[in-house]
Amino acid sequence: MLEKKSFNAERVVLVGVVTQEQDEKQVDEYLDELAFLTKTAGARPVKKFKQQLTRPNPKTFIGSGKISEIREYNREHNIDTLIFDEELTPSQLRNVEKLTRIKVMDRTNLILDIFARRAKTAHAKTQVELAQYEYLLPRLTGMWTHLERQRGGIGTRGPGEREIETDRRIVRDKITRLKHQLAKIDKQKATQRKNRGKLVRVALVGYTNVGKSTLMNVLSKSDVFEENKLFATLDTTVRKVAIYNLPFLLTDTVGFIRKLPHSLVESFKSTLDEVREADILLHVVDVSHPGFNEQIRIVNQTLRDIGAGDTPTYMVFNKIDLYQNGDPNYKERDPDELIRSYSELKESWMARTNQASLFVSAKNKTNIQQLRESLYHAVKKVHVKRYPYDDFLY
Repeated sequence: MLEKKSFNAERVVLVGVVTQEQDEKQVDEYLDELAFLTKTAGARPVKKFKQQLTRPNPKTFIGSGKISEIREYNREHNIDTLIFDEELTPSQLRNVEKLTRIKVMDRTNLILDIFARRAKTAHAKTQVELAQYEYLLPRLTGMWTHLERQRGGIGTRGPGEREIETDRRIVRDKITRLKHQLAKIDKQKATQRKNRGKLVRVALVGYTNVGKSTLMNVLSKSDVFEENKLFATLDTTVRKVAIYNLPFLLTDTVGFIRKLPHSLVESFKSTLDEVREADILLHVVDVSHPGFNEQIRIVNQTLRDIGAGDTPTYMVFNKIDLYQNGDPNYKERDPDELIRSYSELKESWMARTNQASLFVSAKNKTNIQQLRESLYHAVKKVHVKRYPYDDFLY
């Protein structure tokens, strides 16, 4: 059954560009992430194209030679979709589609599609729908006939074919109604946060697919959905946790990603408010990922962008059971040797940043007790400062 599903999956070609800002090694990593995004959306990446550019072509983003190469590959391999690892302008999307004669998407559209697939609650669906309409509004010319012709596949979830004959005014009215609807939800969420009382709030943040939900389940002994796919969690989950005699609120939030679409950041305001209003952040990092340092940078920048850059933060390096330290045979290494490798990493990180750091495996529950004790002291510090005459701790 799995093989049949894979065989029938939409066949996708990926495109990345080497520029002064991103070298070939980085582009390879970015295309690997784009491939993971594509698989998460239910499609099958079959080929990656790269091109070195001084500046993007204003008409087609990539050069005419690369366009011809992609068109020829499509003729031979019957590709369904072409996805760029950048956000394209409406005219670039139309021009590339016209020249290659296949459906064309950009990174933003792909992420929006995944969010549409992952949204389960009415709140999440409204947030995603608003972001989709705001993305589609400047792309209405040619976009609706494009969707009608394709009739399904990745990038066509959400608003759907019903709006094919509509004009910009109706879409703008829809955006206005969704914003009004979200404003009411945001107000309700704000009231809920105020009604949680005086408990200290701790929020799990990090790049998508670093194991936040697994860590949430371990710390709170709950059953939050977890999966080895990007954006497995969209809806914020809040659990009351007690360590020793100290209760606090632990929140699992949506994962961040490189070039997270601005429309999603705006529409997920109430979700991100859980991060903004937290007293402590646990920044979870997948230490086994080869690009974890860049992921840390992206998360830190996103936290600054949403106004949470100054919140006390503890680094939690997860998946130490997979940390290979450059050794391709890491799974066969002696456990003591593995411990030394991540201990060396810890010393290196602490020397470089002087930031509180913990190294755990949420899956194997390694060092979880150490994390719980550190979290206890961090929460107690906040609580005592805020409520100096509260004697329930003593």
